[in-house]
Amino acid sequence: MNEKEKGKVMEQNRRETRVTRAIKLWTGATFAAFLAAGASFAVLLWVEKNQLSDYEKTTVYAATGEIPAGQLITKENLEEYFQKKEIDASMVPACAITEADAVKDGVAKIQIGQGVFLTEGMFQPVERITAGMKEPVVAGFRAEDLCQVVGGVLRSGDRIHVYASEEGMGTFLIWENVFVQQVFDAGGKVIESGDVDTAAQRINVFLDKEDVEAFYTRLDQGSLRVVKIWKRGEEEW
Repeated sequence: MNEKEKGKVMEQNRRETRVTRAIKLWTGATFAAFLAAGASFAVLLWVEKNQLSDYEKTTVYAATGEIPAGQLITKENLEEYFQKKEIDASMVPACAITEADAVKDGVAKIQIGQGVFLTEGMFQPVERITAGMKEPVVAGFRAEDLCQVVGGVLRSGDRIHVYASEEGMGTFLIWENVFVQQVFDAGGKVIESGDVDTAAQRINVFLDKEDVEAFYTRLDQGSLRVVKIWKRGEEEW
């Protein structure tokens, strides 16, 4: 091979080397671009997933334990009966309680089981029950201290009329539409509203503070009679 032919071979080799180097550089750059695009896409997916996850979750409240019918919910006992839960938004019941303050100073209308998601319709503002009272309080008494109970068993949420009997004056109405807050059996356990057999041994009612002294005085005298109001609808709560 003469010098001229050797020069052609060397030039061809140099050209092939440049082409090979360019191909390698292009391949590396393309691969790096794909990696960058894949990483960006993964980050976008992660952000979108977390945003979607946050959007689909809703805070609601469930019963920490059993909430008896007639139980008054206050600032002091709120954590005893309410617990915060985060659930899928699609599972949230209608009118679910999302702010605990919405039912503070409310009375449970029904017996609520442990873990049940709480709704606004399960509670009644105590202001509605005690409307017209200057200073409402809960007064308790034993059923045996009454002269008579007429109208059947008493349960939480019932309304009663309270009468007094006096010699020479007969029987007359003293307090009407008194709200029965809770009733208890002989062992001190709250009687569920659905229990129609257990006799109430102790009864709690809402009274105005200014009437409490007169109530207990007449109770000690054994002159009080209670008549249950049979109509018990939404308006009675």
